[in-house]
Amino acid sequence: MTDVTINLKDAKARLSELVERARAGEIVTISRRGKVVAQLTASPGAREPINIDDLRALTRSLPQTEQGANELIRELRDDARF
Repeated sequence: MTDVTINLKDAKARLSELVERARAGEIVTISRRGKVVAQLTASPGAREPINIDDLRALTRSLPQTEQGANELIRELRDDARF
């Protein structure tokens, strides 16, 4: 796959094609009067949703502490100050 540079006028006329090329992994550079003004690249895929049952299982597997979250945060904050 080769990257492509195209002027803005042509990009307007061929936008659908350029988007498909970007989805295929190409970098499409758009220029106006010889200066680069934009690039089209593929966006990252959608993230998978979190499985709540797996999250609960992970939480249960973590070691328990006697210190509450508020005390832990206060201690970390105070240690960082001085």
